[in-house]
Amino acid sequence: MAGHHLSDVSSAVEPDNKEAILRDVRAYRLARVQEQLVKHQCAAILLYDPVNIRYATDSSNMQVWSGRNPARYVMVFANGRIIAWEFHSSDHVWDGLGHDVELRHPISWTFFNAGPEVERRAEAWGAEIVDVFRKHAPGERLLAVDRLDPLGTAYLEKHGITLLDGQALMEPARLIKSAGELVLMGESLRTAEKGIERMRRELRPGITENDLWANLHYENIRHGGEWIETRLLASGDRTNPWMHECSSRVLQKGDLLAFDTDMVGPNGYCSDISRTWLVGDGKPSDEQRKLYDLAYSQVHCNMDLLQPGMTFREFSEKAWKIPDQYVKNRYCCLAHGIGMVDEYPSIAHQVDWESAGYDGRFEVGMTVCVESYIGADGGTQGVKLEQQVVLTEHGCVSLTDCSFETDWL
Repeated sequence: MAGHHLSDVSSAVEPDNKEAILRDVRAYRLARVQEQLVKHQCAAILLYDPVNIRYATDSSNMQVWSGRNPARYVMVFANGRIIAWEFHSSDHVWDGLGHDVELRHPISWTFFNAGPEVERRAEAWGAEIVDVFRKHAPGERLLAVDRLDPLGTAYLEKHGITLLDGQALMEPARLIKSAGELVLMGESLRTAEKGIERMRRELRPGITENDLWANLHYENIRHGGEWIETRLLASGDRTNPWMHECSSRVLQKGDLLAFDTDMVGPNGYCSDISRTWLVGDGKPSDEQRKLYDLAYSQVHCNMDLLQPGMTFREFSEKAWKIPDQYVKNRYCCLAHGIGMVDEYPSIAHQVDWESAGYDGRFEVGMTVCVESYIGADGGTQGVKLEQQVVLTEHGCVSLTDCSFETDWL
């Protein structure tokens, strides 16, 4: 199934128009959050993480900025009630979403906003949160919170609220994608592919890494995308080890050029694709071909292995074995979930299982990125590949047609 693509499974579920998709997706995602609240016997969840807010409500307001500055927050109740504390003069971001939402003015108690008044404002914030929670969930004590600074935690607990880890609810809620979500993710992926195609056209000796990377940003913003989480593009000896972010280095003929998109595109869904190319019109060296062949084998063998019902531990145990000289520089995980950003689960290599592994089970509807980095310890170049897939009843299906360098194999 690794050679199959989303087009093979999505044609029967394509909705007629974008608004219909969005209505269905909003209802589906809110219901997923409510299901987790009911499962954990939790009356409500308080959300600060902008990606969690987007998932639960589809409202978005300066996501990167609000990820650093907790100036908007939302409480979702198990019965579906939504109360939102929206940033200054921004109530309009809720227009057209179809929610019966109660909008309030937020109290920001970061030092940037409150200075020496942090403690006083935190108490005012806490008093309102307790009041709202008790008003709409009388007699309840359990409130999930995805992100909260110490002063807020202390206030709520002091006033009889028992806190639950909200991320432990939101990650499972976000795990299984609906047919509509796959359509929205597909729109993001097509945008990423346009950016990758533009990068490929502009790839030549003499251009800098930064100049090349700008082409992905250009196509993302041009098509309504949002941001890119990293700057993972490297060339030449900066491809080993991996995790060099792009720089002013000038590309040279014969260099390997590797990148990881990490792109939050249209609709707030992430496109996470890694490819490695050769700079210039020449042919790859024998070493470059070997590195590429190994990385390609790792990704595609693991895609063929991936099946619903398989446990994370079983996948890790059966995964393609990295040759010894490449183990030290291995990628940080074998595979990870993907949705609006990188999501649960993260599947550890067998060598890392004791320190970083945890078990679970792959399910139909999960979207996953299968990873590889191959670069020898002490080597001067490496290959990074990654493929975004969805799990169906029949196995792993690619979500992108972005090509590999199969003529190198």
